Amino acid sequence: MQGKGIIKFFAILLGLVSIYYLSFTWVAQKVESDAREYAKGNPAKEKAYLDSVSDLPAYPVLGHTYQYCKDKELALGLDLKGGMNVTMQVSLRELVKALSNDNPDAAFNKALADAEIAQKSSQKDYITLFVEAYEKSNPGSKLAAIFATRDNQANLKYNASNAQVKAYLQDQANAAVKQAYTVLDTRINQFGVVQPNIQLQQGSNRILIELPGVKDPERVRKLLQGSAKLEFYKTYDNREVYPLLANLDKLLAAKQTSTTDTAKTATAAATDTAAKKDNSLLGKVEKSAAKDTTLKGKSKANANPLFSIMSPAAYGAPGQEQLAPGAVVGLTEQKDTAKVNAYLNSVEAKSTLPKNLRLLWGVKPREKTKIFELYAIKLAGAANGPVLSGDVITDARDNVNEKGDPEVSMSMNSDGAAKWRTVTAEAAASQPKQSIAIVLDNIVYSAPTVQNEISGGVSSISGSYTQEDTKDLSNVLKAGRLKAPARIVNEAIVGPSLGQEAISAGLLSCILGFVVVLVFMVVYYNRAGTVAVVAVLINVFFLMGVLVSLGAVLTLPGIAGIVLTLGIAVDANVLVYERVREEMALGKSLKQSISDGFKHALSSILDANVSTFLTATILLIFGSGPIKGFATTLMIGIITSLFCSLLISRVIFEWMLDKGWDIKFSYPWSSHTFKNARYAFVKNRFKFYAFSAVFIIAGLISIFTQGFNYGVDFQGGYNYIVEFEDKNITAEQTREAVVKYFGVGKAEVKTFGADKLSITTNYNIDDKSDDADAKVETALRKGLDEVSPKYAIGSRQKVDPTISNDLKTSATLTVIFAILVIAAYILIRFRKWQYSLGALIATAHDALLVLSFFSLFKDVLPFSLDIDQAFIAAVLTVIGYSINDTVVVMDRIREFLAHHNAKGDSTETVINTAINSTLSRTIITSLTVLFVLIVLFIFGGDVIRGFSFALLIGITFGTYSSICVATPVIVDFGKKGLK
Repeated sequence: MQGKGIIKFFAILLGLVSIYYLSFTWVAQKVESDAREYAKGNPAKEKAYLDSVSDLPAYPVLGHTYQYCKDKELALGLDLKGGMNVTMQVSLRELVKALSNDNPDAAFNKALADAEIAQKSSQKDYITLFVEAYEKSNPGSKLAAIFATRDNQANLKYNASNAQVKAYLQDQANAAVKQAYTVLDTRINQFGVVQPNIQLQQGSNRILIELPGVKDPERVRKLLQGSAKLEFYKTYDNREVYPLLANLDKLLAAKQTSTTDTAKTATAAATDTAAKKDNSLLGKVEKSAAKDTTLKGKSKANANPLFSIMSPAAYGAPGQEQLAPGAVVGLTEQKDTAKVNAYLNSVEAKSTLPKNLRLLWGVKPREKTKIFELYAIKLAGAANGPVLSGDVITDARDNVNEKGDPEVSMSMNSDGAAKWRTVTAEAAASQPKQSIAIVLDNIVYSAPTVQNEISGGVSSISGSYTQEDTKDLSNVLKAGRLKAPARIVNEAIVGPSLGQEAISAGLLSCILGFVVVLVFMVVYYNRAGTVAVVAVLINVFFLMGVLVSLGAVLTLPGIAGIVLTLGIAVDANVLVYERVREEMALGKSLKQSISDGFKHALSSILDANVSTFLTATILLIFGSGPIKGFATTLMIGIITSLFCSLLISRVIFEWMLDKGWDIKFSYPWSSHTFKNARYAFVKNRFKFYAFSAVFIIAGLISIFTQGFNYGVDFQGGYNYIVEFEDKNITAEQTREAVVKYFGVGKAEVKTFGADKLSITTNYNIDDKSDDADAKVETALRKGLDEVSPKYAIGSRQKVDPTISNDLKTSATLTVIFAILVIAAYILIRFRKWQYSLGALIATAHDALLVLSFFSLFKDVLPFSLDIDQAFIAAVLTVIGYSINDTVVVMDRIREFLAHHNAKGDSTETVINTAINSTLSRTIITSLTVLFVLIVLFIFGGDVIRGFSFALLIGITFGTYSSICVATPVIVDFGKKGLK
């Protein structure tokens, strides 16, 4: 084998990289374990501990702090960590009204209402629906008469066509959504959520937000749904404010009370004794704290309480510092901002600082640091407020000036332009020149210095900005103009206990999946199976290392992807081993058989894995949330599997051969499995056609008559997971009680695992008031109280019907697109349309069989067969894996047709012989995956039981279709073309 040195080099390099990235998770968990030990169950004390050690070296070998390790650790998703999943929808109806200056025209307002109703069942955007509704009810009317206002005159003329008005409104709608995204992103980062995820859903007015670890959902709701408030403020100069802050620092120092020297000494001694033998980070922190109390604390914390944690804004060499000009008056580490706020809100601060001075934090830390700037804001006028509010902004754009530097261009209406001229004239005339702060939600986004008086209402804001900075700032400036509030239309709360259950079930399924597959390989393939075991273990290690290095978030479907990757990794080994056994049966030497086995199996392995990779890619592009996590894991797993199965395994075999080891690829009992099989697959193809047709027709009838059990994602409504203390309470009892309050037909109660119930209702779903959720839960609790007063509601979900329609359409289009992409790939690889047609029909067949099964047996099986996002992931995975099997069979058919037609055999005979010759590979590769899926189904937990069951029946159908559907199609359509 050539290139063994390069393979070893990359394997060692990848191993070292994996160890490096995985080590951050180990270090972070060690520090958090110390924090829990230190806090002894006190959350506030635990948080204070972690804050205090965030900048201390927790990874001494590399000099990394705990915070650095925390940022690099393996991130857990909502289902594993618990937290909150929220979908926000920007109200474009209110935006359009604002752009019309709240025009009272009845036809206009009716079109707004009609568009909102139509959006619930349409895939068109709101602006398009509004324009269509207006033109339908008012043919010939001009929208420009409504929108060509004084504020819009720069972008929209009074004689503009309806198409031009529509384009303008769509631009403003896109800007409003981006502005909402910027505001929400800032709010969430200020909220302090660890590893939040906020995504703009492309082509829609929705924003997807994941907040792992959040324990106060009500606070999150208030935070996310509050109105954005944009204001412009005058500022103080740093040199004006510093004496005031210095005076405050002295007053705070005078107030500081301390214990007696004897008490301090005793405390320090006790702490030192407790930590003397402790070399952990916990011990170091305690020693450091003791030292601070007696020495450093006295000189800094006591003498300068404020300036010990906040540095004045200054420049110059040490010992020659001078106060920096501008509105920034202090610099503080992120972990100390809360303490600074406490000092600034103290009684001493209120008595020292003038009433027209406000101190506000900047929006983001300085580049590559965690240091935040504190700005001095001057309140103006009799009302002690801003000099200008954001509603005067008519437009804001990010541009590049004549020097090539990013800047923001801002336009104001006539009222705003007049006030802005006065404000900028005063700021420019001051010595030194003053800054004007741009403040959104009490956060300073920018405070540019005014160089000259600005008349006409058009301004340019430039400075040390990046292109991203100017985009964000332009979106912020539109917050006052584009009044489009964002509201929660979908939220899911996952409690910590559910997260722990998911982790335990996922880990158990992973471990058992490992054991089952690896034991099977050793039992079936003898010593060669041990090589596969080593390759799979290395593969999982590499996979985890790559996931962490890419910053991927691990979810429960992601764990399912890891377990499924085990099956895919073993598949490649099975293909190679079966080929090696065939080569040995021809009388070749062991070394030559291994070499030829790898060479001849390469085509099948690559085609099978590329097709699965394409499916995972489609999942990644069109999926969301957990589906993306599953797709990411699967894609990375396929790459690492190919590396380990084709290269690492080969290097191990070469090493064993060099050592003279006797390598066996089977035991006596397993050496003749499916050998000399003579099953008449082609002859009986019409029986297979009939079976599939009957099943699919029955399924289609069921789909159109009784439909599916739609999950919350599709149906819309409220879903609750309830656990009763009395385990004998049935779903029927609960259903009879809750329908009294929800109404007949408005409650669906199903078993959820061994001791929980899933309750779904569309009761009160059209109520958009703030207390709608509370009304539904109150009605639910009344019904549950009649069953038993001892129960717990574990999790709650709410989905708006608009999202449900999007998911249905997206799922359907994604499945169709996946089938077409895979068919196109097969056409390119096999260069015969018959193969592509067979693959297309087989994949469509498998998808229809799974859908039919879920409809026919939706109320028969003792567990839920819901159609939800996880089901979409399962169907697409089934499609990819079905093609995986189909390609293996097609590859052997192509090979046999190339070598056996010369003997005069018919196409049917050659194809049937090819199917039988590859039967052992087809069955064994499917069995390895089925073993894993059975483990997932049994031990993976209720959260993914429907998902794993869909995969289980899908892989079974996929194996069947590869042999009994795809190849017969090739026979019937290729009798002449394949000769």
